[in-house]
Amino acid sequence: MSSRDKILAAVAANQPELMPLPDINFFKGDTEQVAEKYITVLTAIGGQAHRVNSWDEIKTLIQTGYDASQKRIISLVPELQEVASHAYEINPAAHHLADVELAVIQAHFAVAENGAVWVTEDLMGHRGLPFICQHLAAVININNIVPTMHEAYARIADGQYGFGTFIAGPSKTADIEQSLVLGAHGPRSMTVFLLNA
Repeated sequence: MSSRDKILAAVAANQPELMPLPDINFFKGDTEQVAEKYITVLTAIGGQAHRVNSWDEIKTLIQTGYDASQKRIISLVPELQEVASHAYEINPAAHHLADVELAVIQAHFAVAENGAVWVTEDLMGHRGLPFICQHLAAVININNIVPTMHEAYARIADGQYGFGTFIAGPSKTADIEQSLVLGAHGPRSMTVFLLNA
């Protein structure tokens, strides 16, 4: 028996007794009024949330806030293609996205604890899109809000995706002279449409 085998045999013979995993149920959040909590947190971090009952309501809100004839609006949400001023084409270089005023994407779900939405590359087209646009809008089903990040991580644990990210509110920094700057390294605003099923 080699030295390696002796060491591995000794390790295998001296394993500690198995112990049950700790109970982490106390990390789970309250599901009561989770949409209201999400709206409160997103608003507190500088974002906007709208509860809507139809795709037409979303179209009206976008058309009220953005002039598609003057600015470049792109939508990766098929139901909202008519509010877009330009068709979206996937291009490996992000330079073609430099002049995007508003990008409209769908998100898989939202997190009430921090106002974030979870988005994977299949929903954003190009992974740079949610960060290079001037303004970002995301659409989620109102029933797809989890209370805490613990539940969010449990939800994505077994998922298959090349790239995914949590996005919470507009980009901001206060590092320089304690002055809050929005849009420092990403979108200047973030709007989330909570669509009632």
